[in-house]
Amino acid sequence: MANFNISYIITLGNEVGYSNDPIDNGGETYNGISRVNEPEWLGWPIIDKAKKESNFPANLKNYQSELIPLQQDIYKKKYWDIFWGDQIPNQFIANEIFDSGVNRGIRTAIKYLQRSLNIANRNQRLYPDISVDGKFGHNTLTTLNKFLSIDKPELLYKIMNIMQGADYISIMENNPSQEKWIGWFSRIQFIK
Repeated sequence: MANFNISYIITLGNEVGYSNDPIDNGGETYNGISRVNEPEWLGWPIIDKAKKESNFPANLKNYQSELIPLQQDIYKKKYWDIFWGDQIPNQFIANEIFDSGVNRGIRTAIKYLQRSLNIANRNQRLYPDISVDGKFGHNTLTTLNKFLSIDKPELLYKIMNIMQGADYISIMENNPSQEKWIGWFSRIQFIK
């Protein structure tokens, strides 16, 4: 079964530090946690306190002992447990759902998985289509397990990454200011 700590470390490689860029739709962000999307996160008061001190945001390193556990907690509860990460039988698939969820929203990441499973079912010869609703439940997990018993996880992983890349392209084409985030494409990887 997948391990949260492995996915967490990978995602931290993509989500580093403090940002408050006016063209970022997520607004103020700390290590991938957006104030727009997670306004109740308990780390924001700590960050607000650090803002009042000199040398912000570099001074946030002085608050790591407080921020890291809060960061791990929200990542686990809102971006891992929501898709039953501990029950995902393949680490690569769990990594992809988790990292996409932090970057694009967990419902979007689950939709990537659901759409990919539907595409990979060979016109429902292997298993029936599932709802693409962005909600992870028994049907999605059962279908994932069925897929993994028949086919290689690398195929599903590739399809999910292609969807994520296509999503980035669409965002940037519809709003050219978002081309600033061209680095998003570094999240698109293929396993062989």
